[in-house]
Amino acid sequence: MSEAARWYVIHTYSGYENKVAKNIEKVVENRKLQELIQEVRVPTEKVIEITEVKDKKTGETKNVEKEVERKTYPGYVLVKMVVTDDSWYVVRNTRGCTGFVGPASDPTPLSDEEVKKLFGVDVTHIEVNFKVGDSVQISGTAMDGFVGVVQNINLEDRTVDLLVSMFGRETPTTLPINQVIRVED
Repeated sequence: MSEAARWYVIHTYSGYENKVAKNIEKVVENRKLQELIQEVRVPTEKVIEITEVKDKKTGETKNVEKEVERKTYPGYVLVKMVVTDDSWYVVRNTRGCTGFVGPASDPTPLSDEEVKKLFGVDVTHIEVNFKVGDSVQISGTAMDGFVGVVQNINLEDRTVDLLVSMFGRETPTTLPINQVIRVED
């Protein structure tokens, strides 16, 4: 095969992304087209979701965090392939696929920059722009706007322990990392 495989975007019915990806992979395996269609991905990201849960026994409400995987681009699937009549036919005729993204539904490859943006970030790696002792502002909670001092950063749990000055006293609190913003000096 002289032509190199490139990444293409295909449009699907909403909610059919995983099904389309699995169907393409199955056809590739059955027809032995691994050289033409090399990889199929549904772009996802891990997000921490905070929901209020009411305790049935005490009636007390509390926030519960859980990590969920969400589709980054709902309705789209990425395919690394060499465009030939066979590969185009397989993708285009997969149930749930509405076509390639590009002018007149012609397959248009992603640029190297676009591919780097999509795949260049390791989703399990976390970087924070603050350290222990820094002041941070709380965002996305009932304590919006309060400022706290970072006491501890737990990258494994994706949480940060703060000492927040509230109502005239220092109050310790733990929040998800994505709910604090570093305060510029």
